[in-house]
Amino acid sequence: MSKTYLKPINTPEDVAITYKGNLLSVKGKLGEESLEIHPDVEILKKEKRIAFSPSNELPETHAITGTMRALTLNLIQGVSEGFEKRLEITGVGYRAKLNGNKIELNLGFSHVVNYELPGGVSADVPNQNEIILTSIDKQRLGQAAAEIRGFRPPEPYKGKGIKYSDEKIRRKESKKA
Repeated sequence: MSKTYLKPINTPEDVAITYKGNLLSVKGKLGEESLEIHPDVEILKKEKRIAFSPSNELPETHAITGTMRALTLNLIQGVSEGFEKRLEITGVGYRAKLNGNKIELNLGFSHVVNYELPGGVSADVPNQNEIILTSIDKQRLGQAAAEIRGFRPPEPYKGKGIKYSDEKIRRKESKKA
């Protein structure tokens, strides 16, 4: 079993962490986020380090302790640096346009797909074939990117659709007559 929860987290100088009851709040230069810590997880805070320990020796408690550590690390990274996802649009006539808080997507359908960005997620469309999403919340950012990709996932024959910029599409050979 992995014991990554044993490694303490070093917090940057510009990040302030407060812990009251079961609520952990992290404040940084990009914003503020909070996380409800599981009751079986104990937090040990020393100056600029945070450590996690399970309250008992059950395997489930060890697992949730590692999860709480990972979520806390994501909070700290989010408020200090932020997260970014890049999406690429491939296909003839496929394009994206930012209109306020909505992204207008032309994806070969008979209609334009309008996607309203969730709170805390911002978008930039540098050209009509690229979307850059940014947020301090990693989960919300990933969900928004997955929903946009879900409108037209890349197909394996021509590679048309919306894909993550670091995603590799396994291409298939078409049928030969």
